[in-house]
Amino acid sequence: MTNRLSAAAGAAIRRLRRDRGWTLADLSARSGVPLSSLSKVELGQTSLGYEVLIRLCRALDVEIDHLLRPEARSDSSPLPAARRAVIRAGEGEPRDLGGLAGRAGATELLRRRFTPVVLEVAETQHTGPLLRAPGEAYLMVLSGQIMMHSDAYAPLSLGQGDSVYFDGQMGFGLTTQDATPATALLIHQGEDIAQD
Repeated sequence: MTNRLSAAAGAAIRRLRRDRGWTLADLSARSGVPLSSLSKVELGQTSLGYEVLIRLCRALDVEIDHLLRPEARSDSSPLPAARRAVIRAGEGEPRDLGGLAGRAGATELLRRRFTPVVLEVAETQHTGPLLRAPGEAYLMVLSGQIMMHSDAYAPLSLGQGDSVYFDGQMGFGLTTQDATPATALLIHQGEDIAQD
């Protein structure tokens, strides 16, 4: 297989592996291809032999041509249709975001483009690190009164039902305006939020 085709197949193998939520070690165990070889294959640093290609296709449950089609070469393939995740009240993956307790929803969905997090805001003074989300973000106050602090703007007062759409890469933090706890819905692009 030529280097160009090996690189395209390697990218497709990486995408298929990630779509299944597998690590390199998982694919290695399922295919019998050594871990170090898999890493080189996915990065297009080695040419693929027929036997290795067959093992990988069997493990991934795809035909060989699937790895070589133009759409298999693109990492921007569409997400599967009709996906959904139901998050019941009080459920979700626990998250600690700069001292804010939260519950992230839809974490079982792979390659999701945004993440909803319900945050409990109880502190009256911002003392923790600023949060940064990739891309854009949306915050809506569900209950109580919240102050949004950022490294670009003066503190913003938000009441129940108020919302703000903002650049998530701008550092931000949340506090309550009084001693009454508040709840907010934060929707951010990607899966993770960084803390300064």
